[in-house]
Amino acid sequence: MTTLHDLGWTDSHTIEFEPHAAAGLAPGRVSEQHRGAYVVLTEGGEIRAEPAGRLSYEASGFGDLPAVGDWVAVALRPAEGAGTIQAVLPRRTAFSRKVAWSATEEQVVAANVDTVFLLSSLNEDLNLRRLERYLTLAWESGAKPVIVLTKTDLSESVERSVLEVEAIAFGVPVHAISSLTGDGLDLVRSYVEPGKTIALLGSSGVGKSTLVNTLLGEELLAVKEIRESDGEGRHTTTHRQLVPLPGGGLVLDTPGMRELQLWESADGLSETFSDIEELAAQCRFNDCAHRTEPGCAIQAALEDGTLEQGRWTSYQKLQRELAHLERRLDKRAQADERKKWAKVGAEARANMRLKGNR
Repeated sequence: MTTLHDLGWTDSHTIEFEPHAAAGLAPGRVSEQHRGAYVVLTEGGEIRAEPAGRLSYEASGFGDLPAVGDWVAVALRPAEGAGTIQAVLPRRTAFSRKVAWSATEEQVVAANVDTVFLLSSLNEDLNLRRLERYLTLAWESGAKPVIVLTKTDLSESVERSVLEVEAIAFGVPVHAISSLTGDGLDLVRSYVEPGKTIALLGSSGVGKSTLVNTLLGEELLAVKEIRESDGEGRHTTTHRQLVPLPGGGLVLDTPGMRELQLWESADGLSETFSDIEELAAQCRFNDCAHRTEPGCAIQAALEDGTLEQGRWTSYQKLQRELAHLERRLDKRAQADERKKWAKVGAEARANMRLKGNR
């Protein structure tokens, strides 16, 4: 029988949950999400649940709604094997991205994760610029990032690839593995601990579901071969899923993400590009734009090869993307504030008319 502690429950959760327990609610952890309906793991087993109308009404955006990995307070309906989610407990960590396309909304991809495995296969998928983007969001999430390079059996330059990745991932462990041959899997398994949660993130076809099946020791998740023509996967995983592992711990599998836009990631950007920010601090002028100013440490590093042009371009691109997001969020906050006061004013006028008619 699975206990709350098997799912990652701690003493601090017990304290946070006290008011919900007093209201007769039960704790659970979201394991799947399907268009507003959820699968929740509880001490009594797996249930289907929907969010309370109040929870949806009070949410300021998608980011406030339950996400896979969240701890929630549920009003159980045991006879139906179902319940209603009344509240979401505070998140310890959250890997978030901006909702795809133009909406300025947060999407929580994985909540309350201890370690984030950033997967990239050792074929055409290996992309250092994409890994920098993933690292930025992983550092911002509060979870510990680990880079896992898959399919060593398909590469003849594993050592070179590892060195290239290590050069842009300061302080982040980098492991090269093969689920087919078992190469490097013992190191990956060392991160699996009772009550701890690992999230697997990466593009389609990098081997996330295959790795989950390997950790489970059974074929729970369906997998497909990647296309030989372009090395791309076919999005076998269609939704996020939190899976308890037999030896303890949990793993959260996610669909391949074609688009990964930043979401409030200033700290994560500084962590990922700490080498560039250290160089910038050495410039002669505090307001150096890193173009033609004398004594610019960035330009000097680019000229002598200490800093790769591609990495500098990537940093600038992510900086611009983050600045654009912040401007949009500021405009939305101003618009929300105007709407709030317009509503207050309308309610006040309605009350005055009621008093005048008495």
